Amino acid sequence: MSTSSTEHAPGLFIRGFAPPLRLADFKLIAFDMDSTLINIECVDEIADAAGRKAEVAEITEAAMRGEIADYKDSLRRRVALLAGVPVAALEKVWSDKLRLNPGVAAFVEACQAAGLKTLLVSGGFTFFSERIRHQLRLDFARANTLGIANGRLTGTLFDRPWGDIVDGAEKKRVLLEVAELMGIDMARTIAVGDGANDLPMMGAAGLSIAFHPKPAVREQAMISIMSGGMDRALEVLQR
Repeated sequence: MSTSSTEHAPGLFIRGFAPPLRLADFKLIAFDMDSTLINIECVDEIADAAGRKAEVAEITEAAMRGEIADYKDSLRRRVALLAGVPVAALEKVWSDKLRLNPGVAAFVEACQAAGLKTLLVSGGFTFFSERIRHQLRLDFARANTLGIANGRLTGTLFDRPWGDIVDGAEKKRVLLEVAELMGIDMARTIAVGDGANDLPMMGAAGLSIAFHPKPAVREQAMISIMSGGMDRALEVLQR
């Protein structure tokens, strides 16, 4: 979308529509996980346990800015650097570092109260996404599964019936598929993300919300939350 954004309120930008919208007019919302629903990039924090955080985080940042064309390759490279990390390190990331971002619980609850189905679709890992799905009582989730043998990461990703890696194309495909299976018009879907691999699903959705996004994402999102919590979306989405 090429229209310029306007500052609806301090730190809250909108593009391509006139507020307010009605949340109840939407039927399905898809969320990215890392740096969107939660405060960290899980792969970076697991790498910290392997003493490779700087190396992995550099690749993550480049991927999120859209500077790495092949997201799947970038993720495989990062996961390979995690080989040998004990599963206990993942538990420690969950307990010590991972938190829901501000306003996430309130916004998800508002969506559920308005009747929307909720979807988590993440280039992160099922170890964390399944716990977040249960915590927020989300309807659907898809993420990547880390290979584990003898209590340690193998540095590989587990093949699933649909493939091995959730990238931008897969995020969009899952959103399209869930919407079709539920008989929901794409105009009645919302996609929420922060990085370049969220742009395909955000472009397909009827409404796109960027939460503290990278510049490339802010330039295209219909709602950009640059400061404050995710529940700031409710300033333009009436319940």
